[in-house]
Amino acid sequence: MNSTPESITQEHTEFAGRWLVFIAQVPPKPDYLRVKLRRRVQRIGALSLRGAVYVLPNREDTLEDFMWLRGELIADGGDAIVCSARAVVGITDADLERRFCELRDADYRDVIGSAQALARSKAYDDVTREMPRLRRRLDEVTKLDFFDSPMRADALRELDELAASATQAKATTGSAARGGSEAFDGRTWVTRAGVFVDRIASAWLIRRFIDPTARFKFTSAAAYSPLANELRFDMYQAEYTHEADHCTFETLINRFELRDPALQAIAQIVHDIDCKDEKFERAEAAGIELVLRGLAGAEPDDARRLERGAAIFDGLFAQLGGPVSDPARD
Repeated sequence: MNSTPESITQEHTEFAGRWLVFIAQVPPKPDYLRVKLRRRVQRIGALSLRGAVYVLPNREDTLEDFMWLRGELIADGGDAIVCSARAVVGITDADLERRFCELRDADYRDVIGSAQALARSKAYDDVTREMPRLRRRLDEVTKLDFFDSPMRADALRELDELAASATQAKATTGSAARGGSEAFDGRTWVTRAGVFVDRIASAWLIRRFIDPTARFKFTSAAAYSPLANELRFDMYQAEYTHEADHCTFETLINRFELRDPALQAIAQIVHDIDCKDEKFERAEAAGIELVLRGLAGAEPDDARRLERGAAIFDGLFAQLGGPVSDPARD
């Protein structure tokens, strides 16, 4: 049998049984090959029957997975037989379906457990950071849920409720802080020590467009209760921090309705660097990150980092088309 993916469609017509069986022959050495095989099998959602025998439902995409796995095993000095089968004695189709659902249920419970732990902590800034990862994990599990486990709906509902709770909490926390720039004259803005991309950019944005006489304060505390005339940003339970998939810079842009196209472009750059999801695929992100890493390495003092970082963002703003001086909110 040709094991290349190009022949998968043709070969699949020859597999008549309901199940695909992968019978692996793994060299005794090196030992890590067996571990590698188990991990690869888990990633494609295969069920271990016994020893090095694995099964998947007979579908074109699962056949392709087994063919690729066989190719990897051969490259490592092993071999495998892939065949179709139907249950005859010792196990039934219903038993196999039940065992596949049990595998996926365990994965769904992990997702639900993570969501519930975040909900109990009420650390909604962590929720916004973790939610994309939990969504991706749920998508990965769903792709391997060959028999539509009912627990998928439970996991999806748990994530939706968590996201809604976080959004509501952010709206409640930030409602008193919304308003015109006159309410933000000479405030003290508190953030985490060791400022980097999002905090440097946000401090620049605050002083240039929101509170021209802003003062900045840095704390190493995991949780900080603001004093009178203080606002927190990019930290635990802050008035301004990550919301949904937005970084703090984007949150400030949205809350204060800053519509300048150059600021919108900077927001995309900061997002790509801070969130590491390449959402906007800004070509400038890699260069700006490199410059800011150099700044962070050369300047241990947070106040000095903000001063030097402001010059970087002034230049970026001008380069992207913003006014050179006297910026005004739209």
